[in-house]
Amino acid sequence: MENTAPDSNVATLRNNASSELLFRTAPQNTEIEAALLGAILTNNRAHEQVTEFLRPEHFYEPAHQNIFAAAAKLIEMGQQASPTTLRHFFEQDDSLVAVGGAQYLMELATSVFSTINAAEYGQTIRDLYLRRELITLGENVVNDGYRLDIEISAIDQIEATEQSLYDLATTGETERGYISLVDAAKSAVEMAEQALRREGQVVGVSTGLKDIDRLLGGLHPSDLLIIAGRPSMGKTALATNIAFNAAKAGNTVLFFSL
Repeated sequence: MENTAPDSNVATLRNNASSELLFRTAPQNTEIEAALLGAILTNNRAHEQVTEFLRPEHFYEPAHQNIFAAAAKLIEMGQQASPTTLRHFFEQDDSLVAVGGAQYLMELATSVFSTINAAEYGQTIRDLYLRRELITLGENVVNDGYRLDIEISAIDQIEATEQSLYDLATTGETERGYISLVDAAKSAVEMAEQALRREGQVVGVSTGLKDIDRLLGGLHPSDLLIIAGRPSMGKTALATNIAFNAAKAGNTVLFFSL
């Protein structure tokens, strides 16, 4: 008699292309983190290139978070941040012990070749942090979608997701920073010259309304213009006309309505 194996409903993971498990790690680059920290410990001026947008929590490695926070604190106090001055901060820091103890600070500083790329390193670290947060946000959205709660409607979940996404998008926005009086005056003179060369003396984007353009000189980047008035006075109609005229002139316009 032939021995026939019984039918099996169990599918094996091996040699099954449709059930391959992909192991993915969170976006991170600890080498770039180490390079930036080494640059800061070697030359504290490197910290000036990232201080406007980079925060300790943006680092993936806990030890790097603590090192950056301690170095920033010393620099802001007008003191020197170096492996020697930071050593006593980490004598009992478990996260630093895990990567080699206080000796790791010296390794960071001695492995740096240049501090020129500090700003690029910082931008990369922040970008990877935002990607990790975006992944977490997406996972939370999926979990909340599966969770049925009578008191929380789907619209409530959408609004909460929109708020979370907005908060993430505005995390650590770079400030304009200060500019010298000479640069500010030079910029003002250039804008005046542009206005004289243009018909209607409009430097920015025209609103399509001559009187407003004459007062504002057009719409400019970073402007915050508030149209104030009582209800039913035509605020929305005015804003819509300005948006239409700007779009008609070839500019990209995004209109939000609450």
